[in-house]
Amino acid sequence: MEVNGQLALTVLMGLFLVAVAAWLARVENWRSYTPVAGGGAFGQKESYGSEEKPSGVIRWLTTVDHKDIGLLYGTYGLIAFTVGGLMVVVMRIELIDPGMSIISNTFYNSLMTSHGITMLFLFGTPIIAAFANYLVPLLIGADDMAFPRINAIAFWLLPPAALLIWAGFFPLPEVIPAQTAWTMYTPLSAGVGAGNQANAGVDLMLLGLHLSGVSATMGSINFIATIFTERGDEVSWANLDIFSWTILTQSGLILFAFPLLGSAMVMLLFDRNFGTTFFAGEGGAILWQHLFWFFGHPEVYILVLPPMGIVSYVIPRFSGRRLFGFKFVVYSTLAIGVLSFGVWAHHMFATGMDPRLRASFMAVSLAIAIPSAVKTFNWITTMWNGRVRLTTPMLFSVGFVSNFIIGGVTGVFLASIPIDLVLHDTYYVVGHFHYIVMGAIAFAGFAGLYYWFPLYTGRMYQKTLGKAHFWLSMVGTNVTFFAMILLGYGGMPRRYATFLPQFATLHQVATVGALILLVGQIIFVWNFVQSWLEGPEVEDGDPWDLRDSDLYTAEWDWYDQKLQTAIADGGETGEDDDPVLTDGGQVDADE
Repeated sequence: MEVNGQLALTVLMGLFLVAVAAWLARVENWRSYTPVAGGGAFGQKESYGSEEKPSGVIRWLTTVDHKDIGLLYGTYGLIAFTVGGLMVVVMRIELIDPGMSIISNTFYNSLMTSHGITMLFLFGTPIIAAFANYLVPLLIGADDMAFPRINAIAFWLLPPAALLIWAGFFPLPEVIPAQTAWTMYTPLSAGVGAGNQANAGVDLMLLGLHLSGVSATMGSINFIATIFTERGDEVSWANLDIFSWTILTQSGLILFAFPLLGSAMVMLLFDRNFGTTFFAGEGGAILWQHLFWFFGHPEVYILVLPPMGIVSYVIPRFSGRRLFGFKFVVYSTLAIGVLSFGVWAHHMFATGMDPRLRASFMAVSLAIAIPSAVKTFNWITTMWNGRVRLTTPMLFSVGFVSNFIIGGVTGVFLASIPIDLVLHDTYYVVGHFHYIVMGAIAFAGFAGLYYWFPLYTGRMYQKTLGKAHFWLSMVGTNVTFFAMILLGYGGMPRRYATFLPQFATLHQVATVGALILLVGQIIFVWNFVQSWLEGPEVEDGDPWDLRDSDLYTAEWDWYDQKLQTAIADGGETGEDDDPVLTDGGQVDADE
């Protein structure tokens, strides 16, 4: 009976998506639509491109403009960041005292599971897609993405994915949240034994994850096609900007990693509902770990490469000089992309695998630190003797570098088999990857949000509040996650809702750090929303004075032309100005 109910729910969700697609097809003339004036495919009416966009809700539901879709991705990602952050605040309050029980142990496990999945799949990947959708076409001189409608479809798969992942928290009869942790290890996630993980909440979470993977894969194909085929005549591989290089590499990783996770989750769903034994039989738990981590470790670089690109783009702007060693930053990006598929089993050193295999994975795991170190030294050298301006985007970029160093060094220790066997599944691991995920990835996201804030809002944020957001985030991150590293050295295991009394002090320190982080994010939300609505309007296409250091780039030139067109209503748009340089490594002599 339970299987029939789950199948019925799946069919209803499919019918809902078909109905949405049919409604969208009815409200817009898809055959004649062209995303921007002068664009469109063969056989389309050129005059249609000059028509106004729909207004209000219809605009956002039917848009295929890459900038609008970028804003939709950004809104979605920030909402997910808020949900995931509030989940962990509840968890940290529970961990103030070992005997505290404001929530049950099972609900703690549910929050822990959903927090990890929300931050990685519903915040991390979409917020990167927000930057990429908005900026890549502007940076490479494209009219729009290669497949604008597929771009829209990729986004609209995400809201139902989030609802499915969070479905267990809704008041649905006999549906409880998944408690498998974000790694979904079998046999627990297969519903084996007397626990409650045979519940439909796990099936809904798996379906939601699968939907988010389909979305990411569609987006990656679109970015690859766009960067390969839609570049302007002046943009070659030699002067392609560093952010587009990281998006291209990330898209390649997604294309190889996400379909594998999707296949593994389909097999797991079959095990749970149709009696197959992909993971329920002998060796199934190890098979799941191999399949999951073959996706799971490239996923770390899927999340961190574009933020590296943002930081590589922002640091030169406020150092007054071009990125040092541009080609080596590109080569190290490609090297990380290749090596990332050869390190997955360092998550499995404690499983009893063949020592010769363990040694090979240890060697590659240590080797992948080299291209990351190359980037770090290039960022530091770019700032060295530069005219550094400590704006909010620059502060977050510098914070990224310092947190990335701590997260990277602690990761190198985990790549060593003897050390990993001692620290495996302790809070040390939690501290390590949160230095990367929160201390690096989120910091780079904030750097990008503040740097391009005038571009997508037409206004400037409150600079004092921006800097307060940085310092509270920096202090909160280091207090919280360094305390976790010390907890791991003390032997505190992860994923526990309670602990021995000797760990109480460090847990309380971590909770204080988490609350400092919370205050910083509240300031960010206030500053972001209030400045978008009422901030001082930007009247110049160069709000950061980039022309003074010859670092003015294409997206600001587009914005400047937009401002001039709005003011002059069709007047001069700057065609006679000097050509705007890309941020790539090679600059033509006649430029």
